[in-house]
Amino acid sequence: QTMSDARDAVRDHVESHPGVYFNELTRELGIATGQAQYHLRRLRDSGALDSESLRGRTHYFPTGYEPWEQRTIALLRRETAREIIVRTLDSGTVAASDLPTDLGVARSTVAWHVSTLVDADVAEKTYDKDGRSHIRLASPEETRRLLDVVSPSLPAKLLDRFTRLVDANFTGHGDDTTDA
Repeated sequence: QTMSDARDAVRDHVESHPGVYFNELTRELGIATGQAQYHLRRLRDSGALDSESLRGRTHYFPTGYEPWEQRTIALLRRETAREIIVRTLDSGTVAASDLPTDLGVARSTVAWHVSTLVDADVAEKTYDKDGRSHIRLASPEETRRLLDVVSPSLPAKLLDRFTRLVDANFTGHGDDTTDA
């Protein structure tokens, strides 16, 4: 495979998988880390691709996505964040304290994802008269549109499930009455 063939493969993959993150891209294309770094850097420098770093992962996009769209797509590629978003889309608002049980993840995991969603301006946290926090999406219709753009890969799903398993085994679910 020539350099330009490899670069075309990287660009085509990012265009067909907006928000793909680095390790996912190298795994799915079966290319070496250094080769992927080189081509991604060249594609970014030439203006053919954009990137967004979010909580430890760099996600790659075809040009044309606004920063908010990039953050939202990146989070939709993370299974737990995606499930929180989908539940919130379905009901308009969700009680944060219900999410650990509903999703089968540790409170700390839910708190991390909710915090990430709020920091990225994808979701907002409100409080009811009893002080319980509730999550609602900042732009539900735009988020619904972007949900159709993303379908997380099987390895990404398996990684998220492994993380949940580790959470459940090492941190436990704790007292579900504590607010996320």
